[in-house]
Amino acid sequence: MKTFLHLMTVMVILASGALAQAAGFRTVVIDPGHGGHDRGGQSGQVYEKHLALDTAIRLESQLRAQGLNTVMTRRSDYFVSLPERVKLANGYRDAIFVAVHYNYTWKSDVSGLETYYCNPQSQRLAECVHASIMARVPSPSRGVKTARYFVIHQTTIPSILVECGFVTNASERDHMKSAWFRDALARGMAEGIMRYRNSY
Repeated sequence: MKTFLHLMTVMVILASGALAQAAGFRTVVIDPGHGGHDRGGQSGQVYEKHLALDTAIRLESQLRAQGLNTVMTRRSDYFVSLPERVKLANGYRDAIFVAVHYNYTWKSDVSGLETYYCNPQSQRLAECVHASIMARVPSPSRGVKTARYFVIHQTTIPSILVECGFVTNASERDHMKSAWFRDALARGMAEGIMRYRNSY
């Protein structure tokens, strides 16, 4: 019985710590996927690495306008390893981590946006961000999902990875090439982040 009570106490303390961390964050670590020799998904001359960076820069602008601090894992077209991205994110305690990606598949008819998280402390963040993005863009939702992607599995702060549509889908690719769409994505992400922050 004592062992059970001890375990329950530890679980409550850990949960309380995660909530306190979520409530108090002042910094968002933004991770534009790929870069440099790593192009990510590609269709013709449309590269995921460029789309992700542009969207991340727009997200940074939105978050700074809300008074939050931001940290970018890269600011131009150069390669950053996954461990380096994680190390940077884990250097911040009062922070959350948002990885920005665009999807790719061999099936050109597949479309939609999806948001991933790994640890339970990140679920609410993923749900808030995904819902806010979907309210902004004319894309189908592929939902909020769990996965063990390195950057969201190894980070110790609330972390999500957003897949902003498929570069291999003609309709979505046309949207991605438009600044209004990437701006809508960034605004949706920022609104979701603020919604998450204000929910505690």
